Parts: sequence; structure tokens; C-alpha cells
Amino acid sequence: MIITKKRLPRRTFLKGMGVTVALPLLDAMTPALASAAETAKAPLRLAFFAVPNGIEMKSWTPKGTGKDYAITRILKPLEPFREDMLVLTGLAHRTGQTKEAGDHARAGGNYLTGVHPKRTTGADIEVGVSVDQVAAKALGHHTRLASLELGCEATRSVGSCDAGYSCAYQNSMAWRTPNTPMPPEINPRQVFERLYGSLESSLDPKAQAALTEDRKSVLDYVNARTRKLVSTLGPSDRRKIDEYLTAIREIEKRIARVEADNRQLTPEMEKPNGIPANFAEHVRLIQDLLVVAFQSDITRIATVLYSREGSNRAYPELGFTDGHHPITHHRYLPDLIEKVTKINCYHLEQFAYFIGKLKSIKEGDGTLLDHCLITYGSGHSDGNRHSHVDLPLILLGRGNGKLNTGRHIVYPETPMTNLFLTLLDKMGVPTEKLGDSTGKLDQLSL
Repeated sequence: MIITKKRLPRRTFLKGMGVTVALPLLDAMTPALASAAETAKAPLRLAFFAVPNGIEMKSWTPKGTGKDYAITRILKPLEPFREDMLVLTGLAHRTGQTKEAGDHARAGGNYLTGVHPKRTTGADIEVGVSVDQVAAKALGHHTRLASLELGCEATRSVGSCDAGYSCAYQNSMAWRTPNTPMPPEINPRQVFERLYGSLESSLDPKAQAALTEDRKSVLDYVNARTRKLVSTLGPSDRRKIDEYLTAIREIEKRIARVEADNRQLTPEMEKPNGIPANFAEHVRLIQDLLVVAFQSDITRIATVLYSREGSNRAYPELGFTDGHHPITHHRYLPDLIEKVTKINCYHLEQFAYFIGKLKSIKEGDGTLLDHCLITYGSGHSDGNRHSHVDLPLILLGRGNGKLNTGRHIVYPETPMTNLFLTLLDKMGVPTEKLGDSTGKLDQLSL
């Protein structure tokens, strides 16, 4: 056997008419007998998930600390990933706590910035740069997309949505500048085409329109190149390519089914193409798109907003039609608390689906989840009181071996932004200050 130092470049693409398919990390991207410095390392990804209106903390917060803690009712869907998870108690966003109205706007605006939003309904909005965009500015040049902003509920960025605060604050997690929100994309079709559109703008408008109208699979445009590449790969890489391309094809089929279903709706019920009517179907499709984006290194930074702050979304699939926001003001009535808890559990079930997908994908010396830092939480704890302290927060993924997971850690009231500084540090983006931060968190590392 002849061993060479040749390898497949990490930034390898399959390109066809108007489409570009990035590849996952393959064994062929590491040369035989390579030194440690030459080895293709799995990149570290960073994502922030948020749910609105707080969480029922009695059913969220574990008893016991360290390794010796009991999984609670709301966290139960994540029990299979206990060893990949840190539950962090005591983090706070004091910059959202005032005696005036507007708590949902402040909880949304300061969630990833740690800055009290300027109270305005005009164009002079101002809050702060969000942690994801600090990372994206430093790392975005490594990937096709610097970041992805995703969501599952339609939002608007103008007008007043909460006690004289601009709608932009509670509808956007990501802020590129203190005055520039980055609203989430909620249409899976638009996300898909953003991921797999051409790197070049060489197609004329007629060709681009024909490509969109044809709706052929992106994989049909790169079939010949795929076959040529696969013929040069070993069994392990062929399996990885097959699993990855199968996932892309399945996502396309699901989007096509949604679009076909939506065309059958009566005009008054019409929804934009590609957006499922069912929440679970919608969020899982959005999350699957993020999985393939991470897997193929199209981006390393993302935010996912399940619903905007103050959302009145109903979940009839849970057996009741109450809007989410009104029942969080439950006045401690047991039947309303139970409904809120069911919504919290339902959200965690969808998030657990995403974590399971990451855990199932082999990458380098571990799994895709091993090479991630992913937070899930809310800008409120007790939604009935609009509390901005003792916030619900979990951190999943091992951060390329930089985290000591499988524990519940309790911090005396500590700015949430201290966690963000710590995550930026682990991403290789050391930052001295973010919002109201006072330093970095201890106890997270090995």
C-alpha cells in the first residue's frame, strides 16, 4: 500500500447550476500519517435557543448540586443527554428589572446583550451587540455564513409592542450593532435556499427564476460530481456522505410537502410557502436545517427563537387553546400552572430532538454535539411576576473537551453575561466586557 500526504481540502463543495453543497468533516480531509498540527480538527459551534414568557421554576430547577442532582419534570426530555449537560442556576439579567412596564421587551432585548433597551417606538432603537454577533464578527470569515438567525413565529420590527418599547426588542435575539436587530428567518424554504444557494451570483435572473420554479432537489444538480467524489473515498467517508445527503434530501421533501399542503388551504388561512401549521413540525424542520448547517460548516454561530417574547401562541395539540402569555399570569392557580408546565415540557421535547440529532452524528474523535456549546433558556423565570433573576439556563455540548458536563451548578446571583464572556473565551474570542458582565464564570471547565 502506498501512503501519500494528499488530502481533500476542508472547504470542499459540490457545485452545480445555482447550487452549492458544502461537505461534512471527512476522514479524507486528514492526510495519512499527519502530524497533530496537520490534522483537520472539528470546529466549535455556538448556538443560543430561547423560549418566551418564563418557565415554571419549581418543575425546572433540580434538587441537589454537582453530579448528584435529580432530573425534574420539565428537564425530563433531556435525561438521555444528562452527561452532556450543565444546569446553571442563579444567573440573572438585572438590566431588565425595573418598576415600569415593558418587561417582555426588556427580556427580549437584553437576553443576549445584557443591556437595558432604550424605550422608544421610533427608529432610534438602541440596546447592545449580542454575544452571538460578537462571535460572528470574529469567526464569520471561516464559514460561508457568519451566523444564522432562526425562529418559529412571525415577528415585526417596527411600532410599539410592549409599553412604549419598539417591537424590535422582543422580536429579535441577535443584534449586529446596538441599533441593528437581525430578525429571525422563520420560513424553512428560505433558510434552505440560503444554505445551498450558489456562492457566485453568476446566474442571470431568468436562470435563477427557472431554478426556483423547477424545485428539483439541489442534489440533482450535483449528482455527477457526487458520484465522482464518492468513488475516491473510503467506506467510512462514503457512509458519512450518504447520511448527510440523505438528510438534505429528506429536508427538501418535508418542505415540499408543507408547500403542497399550504396550497390547499383556503385564502383566509393561507400561510407563506414552506411554513408548517404545526409547531412541532415547524421547529423540527428549522432545527434540522441548523444541524446540516453545523455539520457542513456553513456556519458556526446561530440563534433560535421558538416564539417571540410576550407570545400568545396557542398549543391545541396539548389539549387546550389558551394563549401562552395570558396563562403565564396564572396568579398561582394550579390548573393554569399545569398548562404552562405542559408548554414548557413540550418545548423541551422539541429541543431534545435537536440535541439527539447532534449526538447521533459522528464527527472527528466524537460527535457533532461534542463540538458544540448550546444554551437554552428564557429571559424570565417566573412569568407571573416577570422576574429577571434566577433565570432558567442549560448548557449542552462538551465544547471540544473544554467543559466538565453532567452537573448542576448554583451561582449566587450572577450576571448572565458572565456566562457569555466564558463561552466567547472558549470559542477563542476573548472579550473583556459584554453588557453588565463582571467577569467570567468558574466551575465550568475540567
